Amino acid sequence: MAGSGRQCSIGGVRLRLALLGALAGLATLAARRRRAPALEPAPDERALELRRKLDEVKGVEAEREAEEAGEIPIDRAEPSVEERRRRVHERARETADDMRKET
Repeated sequence: MAGSGRQCSIGGVRLRLALLGALAGLATLAARRRRAPALEPAPDERALELRRKLDEVKGVEAEREAEEAGEIPIDRAEPSVEERRRRVHERARETADDMRKET
């Protein structure tokens, strides 16, 4: 048999193929890293229109909040129930005292 006195060369071939595959993979990785990053596509006109509308709404909302900041909230504008009750009783006492003075 041919080459029967020598060792089998299949292991060496497999090792060389594995090294060649690893080198090819590393070369591919290096090429990808060196490649310039892809440019972002131009923005869609619909997206630009939506952004413009959103900016308008934010402006209107800011104006509304500025106007409302000067207003007095309704819970502070009207006196509490206890305050109103106290005022009514004071007026009633004054009226009753005035009526007693007249007679």
